[in-house]
Formats: sequence, structure tokens, C-alpha cells
Amino acid sequence: MRAVHTLVALAAVAAAGAHGQAAAPAKTASATFAGGCFWCVEADFDKVPGVISTTSGYTGGHLANPRYEQVAAKTTGHAEAVRVVYDPARVSYEKLLDVFWRSIDPTVKDRQFCDIGSPYRTAIYAHDDAQFAAAQASLKALEKTKPFKEPIVTPIERAGAFYEAEEFHQNYHLNNPLRYRYYRTSCGRDARLQQLWGPGKLP
Repeated sequence: MRAVHTLVALAAVAAAGAHGQAAAPAKTASATFAGGCFWCVEADFDKVPGVISTTSGYTGGHLANPRYEQVAAKTTGHAEAVRVVYDPARVSYEKLLDVFWRSIDPTVKDRQFCDIGSPYRTAIYAHDDAQFAAAQASLKALEKTKPFKEPIVTPIERAGAFYEAEEFHQNYHLNNPLRYRYYRTSCGRDARLQQLWGPGKLP
């Protein structure tokens, strides 16, 4: 009986180990983009299969732990940005870059649509050398194929400190769908995107 109990115990340990191995979390990666209002950037990336989460925040400035009022006052140097956590096995960084370009107006500096000022600038913030190289390659390719005449002014920079925005701003498009849709429409975001990229090219 002791031998039987030992075999059962060993089998249980092996099963638990196998179960633990199967339940190990998948590898994820992060990407950071500034594309004007972070409510809209979140909403656009949330549609992409393979994106696990999006977080609105502030990056590219000189003040630690900035608040929305400080950033909006244009005194901290930050841009509204979104940190995207994704599964590289399901969506590539190159695909995220493609979504990003077609969700912004890359022809204007320090503004996006109806929002004017440096907090609403566009930028790609690369987390490592591979992302930096991929972003540069996507920019060069886009400069050859873009359907508009204006030059692209969106910079590619190294990712720095990222500070999460207030809870009110997280998942705004889900928590306040009517207000979000009114803002997006009245700001002219989709109308300008269609003008730049053509109908049916929105992310």
C-alpha cells in the first residue's frame, strides 16, 4: 500500500508540474505611441487582435509624476501617450506601426486634429534597438508610398519614463462611449484620417 501511495503522490506532483507549465503566462512586449488625444489612441489599438492592454499616460517630459492639468498647461514637456502591451506571437510590432501611422495625421507638428499644443504631438517611442530600427524602416517605406503630398514630421525617439494618467482617462471610450464618440466626431479625427489615407483605411 505504501508503494501505491508513493506512486499516486508522484503522479500528482507530475500533474501539478505539467499544469503549472501549461499555465505559464505567454511572453508579452510593450510599445509606446503618442498620437494626440490618448482616449482615441487607446480605442484604435484596442481593436487590434493580439493587443492585450492599453494604458493612457504621459511621456517625453521633464517632470516626474505629472498630472493632467500640468501636462495640458504645456509646462512639463510631456505628450499624451499610450503604452500598448501585446502578444508578439499574435501581432507584430510592424503591424502596430502600420496601425499607428493610419490612426494619426503625421503631417503636423504639436497638434492633432482639433487639439493644439505640444502635449498632442505625435511620436513613436522605441523600447529597444529592434523597435527603433523597425520604426525607421516603416517611416522610410511610408515616405515612398504615402497617398498625400505633405512631408511626415512624426519623430522616432527612445522610450523614457512613462507615467500613467489618472483613472478617469483609462478606457474612456468604453466607460463613456457617448461622450467619447461626440468628442472624436466633433474633433474631426476620422474625417481628416479619411482625407489623408482614403476611405476604408482607418485602423
